[in-house]
Amino acid sequence: MPSFEVTLKDRTVEQVSDAHAYQQEGQMTTFFRNDECRNVVDSWSSRVFSVRTAEVLMIRQLGDDELAELATARGHGLRAPALLRAVEA
Repeated sequence: MPSFEVTLKDRTVEQVSDAHAYQQEGQMTTFFRNDECRNVVDSWSSRVFSVRTAEVLMIRQLGDDELAELATARGHGLRAPALLRAVEA
């Protein structure tokens, strides 16, 4: 499942699941899902999540290994190392 991790200016991290691509739309950055798992936004894409662009510090696409590591860490009440690296950056 494609996923993005969005680090905001206040250092909170939002995980956007089931998104294949994102783009800036005016003052917002919007994440999109499409049926063919393409990393492109077109008229067939569906909006999944939006955030004010001025609040975004970093956007990172997560691979399958990172998602499994994050899920395991959250299951044990820990923060995954990849998440810690993103917050410390």
